Amino acid sequence: MSAPARDDPRAILRGGLPDRYLTADDIAVIFKVPKETVYQWRKKRIGPPGFRIGKYIRYDPADVHDYVTQRKDADRYAA
Repeated sequence: MSAPARDDPRAILRGGLPDRYLTADDIAVIFKVPKETVYQWRKKRIGPPGFRIGKYIRYDPADVHDYVTQRKDADRYAA
């Protein structure tokens, strides 16, 4: 089996924290949703927390990982 592609954000999150912040495009790839959905999540404050650098939105991989963990826990206890 080959090593995960360095540019694949999903592999980065599985393999540890990346050395860069994630973009809205990365979040869309990770969750397999359109980029517009990522922007709607941010507007409604229901997705992973992001922050603004100038006109750009960035996501801390640790925050995205925590968001996924919280969602998994919430779903586990809702069932």
